[in-house]
Amino acid sequence: MLVIALCSMALTFAQDIELTKKDSIVQSYWLVSLGMNAVDDSGHEFDRLFDLDGAWNIVPYPSRVSVGRYFNNGLGLEAIGSYNQYQEGKIVDKVEMTEDVDYYAMDLRVSYDLNKILGETGFFDPYIGIGAGYTDANNQGRGTYNATIGFRTWFSDHWGLDFNSTGKWAMNTEKANNHIQHALAVAYRFDVEKGLSRKGMEKLALMEEMEKEQQRINDSIADAKEAERLAEQLKKEQEAAALAAAEKAKKEAEEARRAVLQNKINNLGNVYFKLNSSYLTSQDKELLDQLVYILKDEPNLKIKITAHTDSRGTEKYNQWLSERRAERTLEYLISKGISEDRIAHEAYGETQLVNECTDGVRCSEEEHSKNRRSEFKIIAFD
Repeated sequence: MLVIALCSMALTFAQDIELTKKDSIVQSYWLVSLGMNAVDDSGHEFDRLFDLDGAWNIVPYPSRVSVGRYFNNGLGLEAIGSYNQYQEGKIVDKVEMTEDVDYYAMDLRVSYDLNKILGETGFFDPYIGIGAGYTDANNQGRGTYNATIGFRTWFSDHWGLDFNSTGKWAMNTEKANNHIQHALAVAYRFDVEKGLSRKGMEKLALMEEMEKEQQRINDSIADAKEAERLAEQLKKEQEAAALAAAEKAKKEAEEARRAVLQNKINNLGNVYFKLNSSYLTSQDKELLDQLVYILKDEPNLKIKITAHTDSRGTEKYNQWLSERRAERTLEYLISKGISEDRIAHEAYGETQLVNECTDGVRCSEEEHSKNRRSEFKIIAFD
């Protein structure tokens, strides 16, 4: 009962633990994005960081596009193209612009998903990146070293928003200044490959452990049932063996007692008749009286009388004579109070001689007399 209870508890607990959509994360994908960018090239990178009116340059239409590949180890490669315009009246390199000037940039970036360090944060996907690119701004072309910090927030497995800020340091500071570029874009990812989050992996490990435990419990139950079956089988075999032994002992005891009684009857001897006679002599009656005593002492004993003749005379006559001898022996026993249903009788004529005194063989009278007999055999003993 205890094993079954533990099994039931394990099943209930295992049913409460299951992997859900929340336990899966996107591990690798292709990404494209389209959005806006804002350039802060005022020369006051950190002093006027949020001076949107005076320092930020934004065009009123989509001005940034990117394509990238992100891997399940957290790294990503992305190519970014952007267009902007330094607007008249904005501060660029600490100088107010007197006219609109185009801004072009092409950048390559290697990024790293911070969730690999922080742990999964659901829809919030922060990252950092470094890279290099080429920027033509304020009529000055320059190579740049870039560093990015940003995050993406996902509404589904495919759609989300990308927010980031990139610091761009000119490779030749004598001709160009450093600046900051901010971006907001709609992101779409495809060819998505998903895997388990850290929590999902922990759940999976626990489920596998529970499955092993459940299998162990099932094996224990099966072993217990098998042991119970073997014990029951052994018990039945022992009972059968004991019953067989008892039956054998009983049978052997009955056979031994039967042998003793048969020997006791044999010791009485046979009834021997005179030539051509079926009458009992006084000596024969004394023998039969002793047989009656045995039959009365053993009320479950049943016997058979077999009567015989010697070989002299015809077979038909000898058969008739042996029948008369059997009947007279039976009648005497019945007259002494023995029930007829306890005594069977059969006549054999000259067919069962006890010696070689057959037709044509010369034998003495004594030898012939041994064949003129009634014998007694036990046929049932309950």
